[in-house]
Amino acid sequence: MRCPYCRHADSRVVDSREADDGQLIRRRRACPECGKRFTTVEEAVLAVVKRSGVTEPFSRTKIIGGVRKACQGRPVDEDSIALLAQRVEETIRAKGAAEIPSHEVGLAILGPLRDLDEVAYLRFASVYRSFDSLADFEQEIETLRAAARAREGAGVEAASAAGPAQ
Repeated sequence: MRCPYCRHADSRVVDSREADDGQLIRRRRACPECGKRFTTVEEAVLAVVKRSGVTEPFSRTKIIGGVRKACQGRPVDEDSIALLAQRVEETIRAKGAAEIPSHEVGLAILGPLRDLDEVAYLRFASVYRSFDSLADFEQEIETLRAAARAREGAGVEAASAAGPAQ
């Protein structure tokens, strides 16, 4: 690492610490030439491999943009979209891979988006999964309805297991 003061080509690491829940590494360095100390911050670069084979850096901004388009006209605030993008990035980084296919990024968006807004989910899924016909929409809507019935059934079972109300 080049010294920012004297431009000497080498420096010595004095201390290393993780920051931002392990996403960053802060290193305290000393220059053997001028003796000054400085801090560097290292971040693991996450790359997304597109279908065409092109690799580009992961961008939370692109996720926010795509989700914002799907949520257009829906009662979803910007904070919810930003939290969704953060959850998606955390999910992807937790896989521990330096490169991730764009397909997996899309899958990581679908689950949280379904929980956030079902209409926005359908919009995003229709583009992501390339719906060709009305039957594709109907099938996805039926999947959403089945999941809602399962959640309602689980809520009824939990209430009955708690016993009669007093």
